[in-house]
Amino acid sequence: MSEAKKETTIFQLADQFIALANEINAREQDVSKVGTAMRFAASRFNAFEASLKSADLSAERDNAIEWFTNEYKEMLTDNLNDHIKNPSMSKDQESKEQGATEQEPAKDDAVQIFSK
Repeated sequence: MSEAKKETTIFQLADQFIALANEINAREQDVSKVGTAMRFAASRFNAFEASLKSADLSAERDNAIEWFTNEYKEMLTDNLNDHIKNPSMSKDQESKEQGATEQEPAKDDAVQIFSK
């Protein structure tokens, strides 16, 4: 008896991309560079996707941009909310927290202020 082929979910596929990004970041030690590369790769692949799905990409270009932008905004909002509820910690912070009885306020020189 053969088992039905299990379809890979978008979350499983995303986890594969994230694992690769984490590997690259471990080598590069530059999360901003890796993040920018991922956004560029996503935009490049999404443009390719739109070109395959569109009968007239030139005419549908603005609608495609709006659709992909809305999709990204929704996904980013969900993930930011998740990180607000479950903050990420660097390995340094994790080891300090495990060894410290009293927590000192975290100092992060890598904080970026996101403004328009």
